[in-house]
Amino acid sequence: MRDEDRLPDVRDGLTRVERVVLWQLSVLEKELGGRMVPTAMLYGRVVEHVDLRPEELSRILARLGARRG
Repeated sequence: MRDEDRLPDVRDGLTRVERVVLWQLSVLEKELGGRMVPTAMLYGRVVEHVDLRPEELSRILARLGARRG
């Protein structure tokens, strides 16, 4: 992950990577008809846009308040 991807935006404090995670989570929720999104599926979509390890995705999801169902 590039350093620029980790810098929080002054508007809302989200990093570029967090923004990509939220965007792809929203897209997948719509595709799945509102059902919960499996982390592995989300990871597959996110890594198409940013270089990220699975552990980093887990930390981002925890920071954003994602919960398991």
